[in-house]
Amino acid sequence: QVRVVESGGGLVQPGGSLRLSCAASGNIFRINVMGWYRQPPGKERELVAAIARSGGTNYADSVKGRFTISRDNAKNTGYLQMNSLKPEDAAGYYCNTQVVGTLGRADSYWGQGPQVTVSS
Repeated sequence: QVRVVESGGGLVQPGGSLRLSCAASGNIFRINVMGWYRQPPGKERELVAAIARSGGTNYADSVKGRFTISRDNAKNTGYLQMNSLKPEDAAGYYCNTQVVGTLGRADSYWGQGPQVTVSS
């Protein structure tokens, strides 16, 4: 009932930047929280960044000061701007949206997890 489409992955040199987008469509009354998760090889899965409908944000310590999450509620779209990228940032980045449907049912939906590669 809800489709989530991500874009913006790719290969970048250390110190470079990328921007990810996450667009949701379908049976959506409200999106409560949007965020990105990553799990690099040999590392535990972690919440990278999250943003509430009100605009409040939460970031992993490892990305504070480098990544910025934002959202456009009218477009049901979130954005993750990633600056000063490091090799340890390389991972699949999975968008998660917490959606309330038109009848009040709440569910979470995942994006496809485009790969971010950081290499010289």
